[in-house]
Amino acid sequence: MNYFSAIDQGTTSSRFIVFDEDGKVVDQHQEEFNQYLPDQYSVEHNPEEIWKSVENCINEVLTRVDIKDIKSLGITNQRETTIAWSKSTGKPFYNALVWQDTRTQDICDEISSNNKLEEDFNKTGLPIATYFSLSKIIWLINNVSDVKDALKNNDVIFSTVDSWLIYKLNGTIQTDVTNASRTLLFDLETLSWNENILNEYNIPENSLPQIKPSLGNFGNCTNILENIPITAVLGDQQASLFGQQCFDRGSVKNTYGTGCFALTNTGEDIIYSKNGLLTTVAYKYGDKKASYAIEGSVAIAGAAVQWLRDNLNIIESSDEIESIALQEKDNGGVYFVPAFSGLFSPHWDPTARGVLVGLSRYSNKKHIARAVLESVAYQSYELLDSMQKDIGQTFNEVKVDGGMVVNNLLMQFQADIFDKNVISKELQEITAYGAGLASYIANNDMDIEQLNIDQKISKSWTANIDTEKRNYYLDNWAKAVEKSKNWI
Repeated sequence: MNYFSAIDQGTTSSRFIVFDEDGKVVDQHQEEFNQYLPDQYSVEHNPEEIWKSVENCINEVLTRVDIKDIKSLGITNQRETTIAWSKSTGKPFYNALVWQDTRTQDICDEISSNNKLEEDFNKTGLPIATYFSLSKIIWLINNVSDVKDALKNNDVIFSTVDSWLIYKLNGTIQTDVTNASRTLLFDLETLSWNENILNEYNIPENSLPQIKPSLGNFGNCTNILENIPITAVLGDQQASLFGQQCFDRGSVKNTYGTGCFALTNTGEDIIYSKNGLLTTVAYKYGDKKASYAIEGSVAIAGAAVQWLRDNLNIIESSDEIESIALQEKDNGGVYFVPAFSGLFSPHWDPTARGVLVGLSRYSNKKHIARAVLESVAYQSYELLDSMQKDIGQTFNEVKVDGGMVVNNLLMQFQADIFDKNVISKELQEITAYGAGLASYIANNDMDIEQLNIDQKISKSWTANIDTEKRNYYLDNWAKAVEKSKNWI
C-alpha cells in the first residue's frame, strides 16, 4: 500500500488522517484539547497539550494502519498562534497565545504610531492587528521573565504551531512561507524575515525558525512516525485552498470553522488589498515561484454557535441549531454581529463588540438561532465582495468546506446572499487533505499539473431569492455592523 498522511492541528482539536492514492480516507482520529481563557481578552493553549493530542491521534491510527504503508507526512496548523520555547530544552516558557487573543491591542497601537516602518509593514501584506504574531512576541518578551532571560542567552525560539510540531517530530526548527507570512515579520517580495522590523523590536533573526518552501524537504520524523518524510507544511487556510485544488488565478474557497476564511489564488502576482483584506502566500513548491492569495478573515463563525450552546444554553448541541432555526421562516428582523474579538476583515475595528439588534416582543430563541447562522453568511459575503473589488474579477462559484458545510440552511442562505453557486466536496477533511496531497506531490516529485486525483462534488446550492430581498437583508446587516463599532 502507498498512503500519504496529514497532521491537522486546529484551534480546538487535533487530527491525524491517512489517505490512499485516490484521496480517500483510510483512517483518522481526532482529539480535543483544553482552551484557557484567563480573562475577556486572552485565549491560550498549552503547547505540550497540543503535542500530546497530536501524539495520541497518531498512536490511535497506527493501531489500525501499518506505518510501513505511510510514505509521506504533511502538516497543517492553526496560524498566528505563537509559542516561545527553549532552544536548549525544547520546553515552552509560557502558554501559546492563540490567534484570537486580543490582549496585545495596546502594543498594536504603539506599532501603528511608528510611521518610519510603514513601508516595511506594507510589504507584509497585513494590517497591524492583535491577530498576528508580532505583538504576541513583544508581549511575551515584555511580560514573561523566563522569555526575557532566554533572549539574553540566545536560548529562545518564537514560532507558530507548525514549527513546534516539526521540532517534536524531528528536532529541527523550521517553518514554511505560508505560516511565516502570518507573523507581521515577513517580506512577501523577498520571502524572508524583514530585518528592519526585527531590529526595531529587538527580535534576533536566530530566534525565529528557518523559512522553507511549503512543498519540500523538512526532514524525516525521528520518533513517533520514524523515517516518514515531512514533505509539506501549510497554514490551515492555505491547506484548504490547496485541498480544493484552487491552483488557477481567481479560484476561490471559503472555510467555515471556528472562524471563517475566504482565499482566492492570485497566481504569481502580489495584490495588495485596497478593501480591507490580507495579502498572503498561497504556497511555494520547491524552487518554483511562489503563488500568492488574497484572504478575508472572520474571527467568529462556528464559535458563535458554541457561544449559543455554552453561554446562553439556547441549544444543547451545535447540530441542533439548524432544526431550531428552521422553525421560523425568517429572522424576524433580528441580526447578530459576533464581534467578540472586534471585527476582522474587511473592517479591522478592534473596538467593536458583539451586538444582537432588532429585538421585539415577537422575537424568540428561534429567531436568535437563525440570526447567529445568518451572521456567518453575511460576514462571508463581505469578504467575497471585497475580494472581487481587489482582483477586478467576478466569481461564478465558491468552493466551501469546514464543519458548518453540513448545515443546509446556512449553505442555502449563503448562496442566496452571495448570488453565486456554492459547491462542497464529498470529502469533508479538505484542510488535512490539502496538506497530505501537497506531501504526496512533493514526495513523488510531481508537477501539480500532473495531479489526477479529483474529489467528487457532494452538494451544490444556487441562489433562490430576488435582488430586492437580498439588498434588504444586506442593508440591515450593514446597520447592525455599525451598531457594533466603537463600542469601547
